[in-house]
Amino acid sequence: MKRSALLVICVSFGVSAFGQLINPSDKYTDAYRTYLGAKAPISKDAIKNYAYFSRDRELVHDHPFLRNARFEGAQIMYSWAQLEPLKDKYDFTIIEEDYKYLLSFGKRLFIQLQDATFSIEYKGIPPYLMTDEYDGGAICQRSDTGEPEGWVAKRWNKNVQKRFEKLLNELGKILDGKIEGINLQESAIGVTSKYDDSFTPALYVESLKENMLSLKKAFPKSTTIQYANFMPDEWLPWDEKGYLRSIYEYGEKIGVGLGAPDLMVQRKGQLNHALTMMHEHSYTVPLGIAVQDGNYIGQTNSSEVKHNRTNIVPLLYAFAKDFLKIKYIFWSIQEPYFTEDVLASFSK
Repeated sequence: MKRSALLVICVSFGVSAFGQLINPSDKYTDAYRTYLGAKAPISKDAIKNYAYFSRDRELVHDHPFLRNARFEGAQIMYSWAQLEPLKDKYDFTIIEEDYKYLLSFGKRLFIQLQDATFSIEYKGIPPYLMTDEYDGGAICQRSDTGEPEGWVAKRWNKNVQKRFEKLLNELGKILDGKIEGINLQESAIGVTSKYDDSFTPALYVESLKENMLSLKKAFPKSTTIQYANFMPDEWLPWDEKGYLRSIYEYGEKIGVGLGAPDLMVQRKGQLNHALTMMHEHSYTVPLGIAVQDGNYIGQTNSSEVKHNRTNIVPLLYAFAKDFLKIKYIFWSIQEPYFTEDVLASFSK
């Protein structure tokens, strides 16, 4: 009995060369240490760097990244509501304006298509979807304690999916091959069947795959990426149901790149999900990672201004390049970090 119990523990945790038990959730917690010696300036290589403006597209004008040769262009978020204000009435004017402005500086546009928000005041989907035909179109995202955190389109609703597919097709007709790429928002959502009985985790997985295929069909020339960071009802490594893994496998199969927000090199949540998927497998499709607000000081979704800090941009870059084999890095324009740390690291 003692021998059997020990075997179960060893299988669950693993054993190091010194006979010590290893917690699987800790397997990459020290990986970043390999890159602590990374220094600026960062040498030029094949990675494509983009400045990430979220929905603050007006800040692109005369932004200092435009004069930095190491930046290929800008990643800008456009909401579904902006692009289809009325059913079948599409307006891509703002995209065309940004595309032309960036092109005048020799820069490229990378679109992030928004169908989810992190504000309870803003849904991000067209009003016509908020009807019975589309089961309300969106659902409130909630924290683990049930607190409202924003909204997400009902990606698993067939009628909503058809409208989203049409939006992608309309965008592709005009922009495929012109823009550098387009990505769908993160897979992580705060939704359970407790609040929507039409939702199941398995259905959600298949719905994401359908949207990925629609994206690829609409944009066969430009780069396509699905942000896949976490999946509902799954937590790695302890409770793996194959959901996140299947998204990465499917992207590789159909030619859609994979990526994630938050380059967090010391946080186990990110390390054990998207970063593990990138590190442990080889891909022919491009991988992308976003350095979001707060990531410059090892936090997420943070507006803290930390003046006395170590510039970790060289470390983040080295980790993304060597550990993750990233092709695209999307750098948040959060100040003072973008000017003082990012641009300084990419200047001679």
